[in-house]
Amino acid sequence: MPTPSIDAPPATLRALALTDAADLFPAFADAANMTYWSSPPQTDVSQTEADIAWWLAHHANTAWAILDANGKIAGRTGLTVLREGVAEAAVMLRKDASGKGLAVAAINAICEHGFSALGLHRIFADIDPENHRSRRLFEACGFLHEATLRHNWRTHLGLRDTVIYARFPA
Repeated sequence: MPTPSIDAPPATLRALALTDAADLFPAFADAANMTYWSSPPQTDVSQTEADIAWWLAHHANTAWAILDANGKIAGRTGLTVLREGVAEAAVMLRKDASGKGLAVAAINAICEHGFSALGLHRIFADIDPENHRSRRLFEACGFLHEATLRHNWRTHLGLRDTVIYARFPA
């Protein structure tokens, strides 16, 4: 199944494309944005291109570019289907797109798509405990805190815990 376009005001989601790298690079180069990511800020657009190529190779039908009301690329979102019925949700916005309701719209839209079109029964988010903005975002989207996993990730910050949030079909 190809990645569908999804109208989710104030956002529109469309299939992620390799040509989106230049527009997404500022999000992945931003040190504050990348603090709790699994890797440090990117220093060259070729790194963003490589990430997009990986997402498209592994999650081609569940990777979206987030467009704002003017059609400008504001970020990226996606579902990583780990096994039948279960997926992880993720989102990354450019700093200039933050605070406009785009991330909430995107997460809610991909969850609806996941539960209805993909038949998922569980969508979760893996969040660093200190990433309070991300925790508030997923809580605003109806995700519930389930667990804290100790020393779950080794990142550029060192050994990190994870909080797991999950959402289920209504």
